[in-house]
Amino acid sequence: MIVDYKDIPKWGKLWIFPSNRKFYAQEIPEIKEAIEDFLNKWTHNGQSLNCAYKFKYDRFIIVTVDDSQISLSLESHDKLAAFILKLEKKYEVVLLDRINVCYKQGEFVQYKDVVEFKKMMKSKGVSPKTTVFNNMITTKGELSNDWEINIMDSWLGRFLQK
Repeated sequence: MIVDYKDIPKWGKLWIFPSNRKFYAQEIPEIKEAIEDFLNKWTHNGQSLNCAYKFKYDRFIIVTVDDSQISLSLESHDKLAAFILKLEKKYEVVLLDRINVCYKQGEFVQYKDVVEFKKMMKSKGVSPKTTVFNNMITTKGELSNDWEINIMDSWLGRFLQK
């Protein structure tokens, strides 16, 4: 069941699903409704889960769950993945590929596959000041400080030519 985001502890499990494109304004209410419907029915061994979500930059779906009293089953993880796959298919987006790069270009968030992003780095299309998104974080607490980071603090920093 959905609870207030602030009620999920900072060590709560977190998933970030970056979209390969910005969601259109007309899609967002429908997507939020689908997320809320799923989360309100999401269970672990028949027990409802305290969970919350955020929709950021019209591109990221962030789901967090209070797993302090339980260890989420593989079945619960599978249900979330199946739900995200349905969203991918319905909206013709990629959400489960967290390796590709999301970065800020001014106030806009961009998405590139790793190969294209490395080419951009070599051609100085991004700088050591570029902000990238670390979509591999796994706890709610990490979202505040470890999600939007300087490229030099990420695994990508080693590819920038000095």
